[in-house]
This record gives sequence, C-alpha cells and structure tokens, in this order.
Amino acid sequence: EPYYSDKRPPCNNLCPSGEDIVTQLLLTKQKKFREAVDLLKSENPLPAICGRVCPHFCESECNRKFLGESIAIRSIERFLGDYALEKGWRPRKQERSGKKVAVVGSGPGGLSCAYFLARYGHRVTVFEALSKPGGMMRVGIPPYRLPRDVLDAEIGQIESSGVRIECGARLGETLAWKDLSKFDAVCLATGFHKSRALRIPGEDLDGVLSGVGLLRKLNAGKKVKLGKKVGIIGGGNTAMDVARSVLRLGKSPIVLYRRTRQEMPAIAEEVDEAIEEGVELHFLVSPTRVIARSGKVSHVECLRMKLGPPDESGRRRPIPIKGSNFKVKVDNLISAIGEVAETAFIPTSMKNNGNVIVDKYGSTPVRSVFACGDVATGEGTVTHAIGSGKFAAIAIDRFLRKGRKVIQSGVVRLSGRQYSDYVTRFEDLNIDYLEELKRPPQPRMPLSKRKKGFKEVNQGFDSSTVIEEAERCFSCGTCNYCENCLIYCPDLAVRWKRGKTALWFNYDYCKGCGICSIECPRDAIEMREVSRADSGGQ
Repeated sequence: EPYYSDKRPPCNNLCPSGEDIVTQLLLTKQKKFREAVDLLKSENPLPAICGRVCPHFCESECNRKFLGESIAIRSIERFLGDYALEKGWRPRKQERSGKKVAVVGSGPGGLSCAYFLARYGHRVTVFEALSKPGGMMRVGIPPYRLPRDVLDAEIGQIESSGVRIECGARLGETLAWKDLSKFDAVCLATGFHKSRALRIPGEDLDGVLSGVGLLRKLNAGKKVKLGKKVGIIGGGNTAMDVARSVLRLGKSPIVLYRRTRQEMPAIAEEVDEAIEEGVELHFLVSPTRVIARSGKVSHVECLRMKLGPPDESGRRRPIPIKGSNFKVKVDNLISAIGEVAETAFIPTSMKNNGNVIVDKYGSTPVRSVFACGDVATGEGTVTHAIGSGKFAAIAIDRFLRKGRKVIQSGVVRLSGRQYSDYVTRFEDLNIDYLEELKRPPQPRMPLSKRKKGFKEVNQGFDSSTVIEEAERCFSCGTCNYCENCLIYCPDLAVRWKRGKTALWFNYDYCKGCGICSIECPRDAIEMREVSRADSGGQ
C-alpha cells in the first residue's frame, strides 16, 4: 500500500543552521510570508544576515541545478529576513525558567545560543569585549556585504526576546571568571579574532599587516595608511574582503594564492565580484620572504607552485617548484591566510593544544561550562556558528532541566516537518512533470559605482521575483499538493482532508497498484508491504 513519506531534501540536509528550507519555499510561493518567517526564525535568528553572507551550501546540492540552475535559496532567505525587519517581527514571550545563563561573545554563535536559550525561558546575559555587539560580523565583514543597519536590527530582535547584552566586558580583563559563577551555566562563544602567522622572514616589517586587523580598523571607521600596491596573501573570504576593501580605498590589490581558483575557499560570487571590480589574482604562488628597502616593505619574494595529491582538507596539496623564485613589487603586504581562537584566558583544564575541548553538543570538561561557534567547531562561517549556538543552547537547556532529552542526531531542528534520513536525489524524481527553468539574475549595484564607497553591492529580490523563484523548487521528497496522486488514482482512493490541508489514502478503496508512487514528481510516496489482515483504513 502507498504512504506519504517526508524524505530529507538535499538543501535541508546541508544547512548547518538546520533550516526547513523546502517548507519555507512552499510557504513563500503560497505568499504566506509571515508563516515562512515564523518557521525560518524558529531555526535561525539571523536570516537577513545569512541571506547576505552565507556560503549557501544548500544550493550546491540543489536538484534543480540538473534542470536549470539551483534555487536562489540565500536570496529568498534574505527577502524573508528583511521582511521580518520591515514588519517588526518579534519572538513570542516564553514562561521564565528561573535559570540564568551567561554567554561570552556576541558573534553569530553567541547570539544564536542566547536567542534559543531565551526561547526556552532562561534569563540570558551576553558579555561582549568590543564596544558594540556582533563580533566578527561587525569587525570582519565589510558594509558592502553586510550593512550595519541590518546587523543592528537583527541583534535588536534578539534583545527584544529578553536577551541582555553588556559590551566592553573582556574575559580575563574587565570580566573575571568569578563574575560568571553567579550564573547557572556559561557558554563561551569568543570566535576567531587572531590572524595566523605567515611564518616567513620579514613578516614583522613595517608595512606588513593582518587581514583581520585591517578590516577591524576600516569597519570601525579608522583611517588606514597604505601604499599604492597592496599584496594580499590568501584565498578565503577574508582575503577577498581585504582586496575589495583596499580597492575602495583607491589602491591596487594583488591577491597571491598558492592553489588555483578551483581550490579557493572563498565564496565563488565574492571572487567573481572581486575580479569584475578589478582585483588582480595570481594563482599557484606562495610567499617565501618579505623584502624591505629603508626599513619598509618593497617586495615579496614568491615561489611558483604545482598541485599534488589532495591533503587533509580534500584540496590538492601545493608543491613548491624549485628555482622558480620571483619578486612582486608591493608597498604593503597583508596576511589573510585564516584566523584562530585567542584562548589565553581559558583555563588549561578546558584546552588541548590551545583549542577548547568540547563534545559534539558543546560541553566542556568543566561542569556547567559550554562552548559554541568558531572557538568550538573551527568551521569559520556565520551559518555554522548559528547551528553550533543552537546545539549548545539545547545542551544547556537539557543540563538546566536535569536531563530532559531534546537532542536528536544529525541536523538540529526545533520545529517544522520531521524528515526521514533518506536524502532525495535527482534520479529519484519523475522529471516527466518537471521543466527546465533558469534562476533570475542577482540584482547588483552598477560596476561603475561599486568602487566609490562601501554601500551594499548585492540588492535583494522583490516579492514577485521571490515567489517566482520559490515556485521553481521541486519540493524534493516532500508533498507539495500537486494532486498527481489524486488525478491518476484509478480507485479514487486519494482524498483531501477537510479544508484541503493534506492528502490521505483510503485503504478500503486502494488496491496497491503503485500508480500514485510512480506518478509522484517529487518522490514523496512510498510503497510498503502489508498483510491482508492489516489492510484497510486510512
């Protein structure tokens, strides 16, 4: 007999923050924006931010790409996040638990943890070392990608849920561990704020800067003195942010990366936009030393590289080519090869080789102390940090309630449909009912205006475009009420529930022919064996 089975869509499966993307798109195409926002905000407190800076892993495995292009999921998320801000969305007030939790750090991980703890009814205080909340979202991402009014507004929504944020509280300095003892639980979410060293001769010379340090100054509105030619070492998002920021200061950025474009960890669109704007990229080169003249940087010496077998990251390992040394003329050199956690203030009982010791739920060896975000996972994206913060919040709530079991394996999801572990692939779909459709182009600020300041480059979709784009979604593995099963059933065994809220099978009429399962475009109907004694009903 047939039955409806919500299988796991590939987009849902890859979302680090655990969003129910397919249902969000279904509600969006039905023009139910408020319901879509409620569902989205039940899993992710920062959709307007994620809709701008998320690497959108969900789109990489979208089955739509085989018949057109992947759904513009990030753009739809941005629309819903902006809609929530425009309409003044506020979380529902929760009954207080009487428990108090401290969260140290107000980056995406800390804010996510605080938000979900508040939703569980706990009193939450967030301690932030900087003068304003937001962590690396504020000091590490330029405004042309993330406008500060959007950042402030979404943090404001979290505060409206009852979360209290204290700025200027740096753990180990103005905030002591004993100050945290009055809380029932503590979550560390201090992020990655320290640049990795280049470990080459001359990196301490005048004119060599860190990418994070440069962005921190620029995002604080401070002036940065740079020469005309600026070399940037790295291929990640920080390197692209630095290069495009330097370009907006009227300088000539030169990015030096030791692998090829294919291996760059930066978001592909950020690289495309950097090239469009005039950033110069050199691949398969690695710096070996910084050369000075009169005490200041004048050149960086590099070696050409070739790619060998994949390393532990899964990317092909760069191998130096002997005798291929060459020099690049630069007035400044900026290191953007990654960031690490600053853990000097963390007790040795919670560290191993400088890293915080955590289990997959964020628990540390110290009772009542948890950790989330980059300091716990090292993933380095806003979306991963949000998911990690949610994991930690669930674990803390369980701890405070003395073991109430709320954690499930796999992706953490607090609401929405519950999906099976089977991920629907393109070959599972019935493409006879699916047509090839392209995604709409991403609106962007004209190229001629981009380099004149730090105004947002990517513009959002309007409501009609968002609805049309959501309609392209296949709803993989999930019934979207297309009625194929109802139309093709020869026994009239498929029925609508009252109010057309769902479809159901009347097994008193069904003979188990399987036509409904075959004709389902989206792999939402399964067949199962039953004995005659068990047949019948609905």
